[in-house]
Amino acid sequence: MKIAVIKEVRQGENRVALSPSVSQQLIKAGYEVWVEPSSGYNSNFDDAAYERAGCKLVAKSQLLAEADIVVKVNAPDKQEIESMRQGMVLISYLYAGFNQELVQQLANKKVSVFSMDAIPRISRAQNMDALSSQANLAGYKAVILGAAQLTKIFPLLMTAAGTVTPSRVLIYGAGVAGLQAVATAKRLGAIVEVTDVRPETKEQVESLGGKFIEVKTDEAAKVEGGYAKEVSAEYLAKQKEAVNKSLFQADLVITTALVMGKKAPILITEEQVKQMKLGSVIVDMAVEQGGNCALSELDKTVVKNGVTLIGIGNLPSTLATNASELYAKNIQNLLNHLATKEGFKWELEEEITKGTLITHQGNILTRN
Repeated sequence: MKIAVIKEVRQGENRVALSPSVSQQLIKAGYEVWVEPSSGYNSNFDDAAYERAGCKLVAKSQLLAEADIVVKVNAPDKQEIESMRQGMVLISYLYAGFNQELVQQLANKKVSVFSMDAIPRISRAQNMDALSSQANLAGYKAVILGAAQLTKIFPLLMTAAGTVTPSRVLIYGAGVAGLQAVATAKRLGAIVEVTDVRPETKEQVESLGGKFIEVKTDEAAKVEGGYAKEVSAEYLAKQKEAVNKSLFQADLVITTALVMGKKAPILITEEQVKQMKLGSVIVDMAVEQGGNCALSELDKTVVKNGVTLIGIGNLPSTLATNASELYAKNIQNLLNHLATKEGFKWELEEEITKGTLITHQGNILTRN
């Protein structure tokens, strides 16, 4: 089977779906890998590296017309879908709930789509979980961005001129991104506090050296697909009350809270921002889904009431080399599960296949 790698067209996207090293492994497994020229350049993979790996450089129009499988990072645009041949397979992020028009267009084209954002959060699919691999890098980068923006250092520093107290970091959310942010901030010497609607994350936070802020309530957050489901307004009010003291003392705040298929919850209001320390920084990692801070602006760094708000929407793209390498491994592991060099298995009731397959043979598949 021919696997096609095309250059990402999303503005500001530096990642590529397959690295030269993973391409070489797929070729050894019996696949052909065709690559659109310059696809990996922004990830620091030049065309020569792909050619050394055994890939063939092919124009985009031929890739979309002749390949058996197209692999991408982002969902295709309408023009790309129009150029795809009927019956091919697409593997990419799709976020089907937010891109229903594109999903219908792909179904009309009879393209079978496996969505990388729909990988089930089960143990045997961990090595395919692109959301986690990318969130891990994003959590690291969020701390680095916040540290660079602060006018303070993170660690305790004792000097002849006096003692510099450590910075205080508050993290909303103890998922993959949040836990990596905890680990990174602790390595840099900060005092780290964490809040999460899932009390079971306390042990993970404390194992990394963070302090878990408990919200006293009888309400237990439900988890769906690895994400917390929406909680009540009463719970959010109690969380706000429990966290305010830490928020107003924090030098750096990182927010990571997402709800699958819905707008991100507002966790920091304009009124709370007004009460934060002058010179403090918020890195809003949920800004693409509307933001956890009411004042965040997508792809902008702004200052409101003396607080700097960083709203970079695609943090993994800023670490494109590592992000592409990890995403490529996720793709490879998914392909190893779904197919052989002769073709796809199409085990439609198998859990991973059923979870990720969005369109097939002209139909939009209903997912539970």
